[in-house]
Amino acid sequence: MSLFLQIHPDNPQPRLIKQAVDVLRAGGIAIYPTDSSYALGCTMGNKTGLERIRRIRQLDDKHNFTLICRDLSQLGMFAKVDTADFRLLKTHLPGPYTFILDATREVPRMLLHPKRRTIGLRMPAQPIAQALLAELDEPILSVSLILPGETLPMSDPYEMRDILESQVDLIVDGGYGGLEPSTVISLVDEEPEVIRVGCGDPEPFMEKA
Repeated sequence: MSLFLQIHPDNPQPRLIKQAVDVLRAGGIAIYPTDSSYALGCTMGNKTGLERIRRIRQLDDKHNFTLICRDLSQLGMFAKVDTADFRLLKTHLPGPYTFILDATREVPRMLLHPKRRTIGLRMPAQPIAQALLAELDEPILSVSLILPGETLPMSDPYEMRDILESQVDLIVDGGYGGLEPSTVISLVDEEPEVIRVGCGDPEPFMEKA
């Protein structure tokens, strides 16, 4: 039976945020809202949690997870960011984007793209996600909450509880979630490349490309 916490989407209650983070620190996996859709997440070094999330989503070991970061300083610990990239990130984050960047040595090998040593990173504006990251003080390893056979993320926390309460340790109810994933932008090569169009506006990156 998972813990079901109803947290205010604009003014998260610190006591409930601490409860949620205690579950993550204890090795649990959580469903929580971002500014695109709900996500499944665990702490970065939680290999068992990673495998549990893969089973829920029926993902193979080639599927790339995303590191959800609190701020640009934390993001810079896990990705190689040059001056031009930093300017771009600062303009568009926090927001509903995932940026693909070359990874630093701080990223565990199990999280890297097998051929390119890249990592996807996000910095959501959603207040609950930001509060969780601030309390945890490390990134949350995440994927969108899209069940096998579905094309859209789950959006109703009560439906999440009905279907997944025996498979996760925590469900954060922050209200109905979005139905689009983040927009994915690669910054690995010289020019930005739009990999996936989601709820973040891709236009600024298309202009540069």
